[in-house]
Amino acid sequence: MNKLIDSFRRGYELLVRCANLLQSPLLLALRLYFFWQLFLTGQGKLTHLAKISEYFASLGLPFPALNAFLAGSAETFGSLLLMIGLASRLAAIPVTVTMIVAYLAADFEAVTKIFSDPDKFVQDAAFPFLMAALIVLAFGPGRFSVDALIGWKAGKHASSRLRGPGSPRNTVSNFESR
Repeated sequence: MNKLIDSFRRGYELLVRCANLLQSPLLLALRLYFFWQLFLTGQGKLTHLAKISEYFASLGLPFPALNAFLAGSAETFGSLLLMIGLASRLAAIPVTVTMIVAYLAADFEAVTKIFSDPDKFVQDAAFPFLMAALIVLAFGPGRFSVDALIGWKAGKHASSRLRGPGSPRNTVSNFESR
């Protein structure tokens, strides 16, 4: 019986190792696909500020021109940062806030019926962008990002300064694996 359990454990560990290899490519695909779309949406807001300001005013948002500019900027510049993976978790915050405000201002009914009518909530235009931003906020951008490159470089340089003769290399990846 122990051999059977051990075989299942080894098989499961192999599955986990293989699935872990998909994390960074999946995060990259998510960032590029969804944030390219949001970038285009944000560009549209910035190029048509007067029209977007009128729409925001019709929703009863205070300072509609300022909010149109802020939403367009968060979508455009936040998406650029998220696509390349630079300051990703920080950039995900204004994008997340913008999508939450979009829900509350434009489709509050979807929010109030999230449990009784979840289809209405997930079919809203803000949903994929909100989920993508929350995923990057929670999990980071993955290895295929400028953030990872900066972390790798910082860890490499920090470890060479901290390391004395005969001491093991203390890299960022070594600390993460503990």
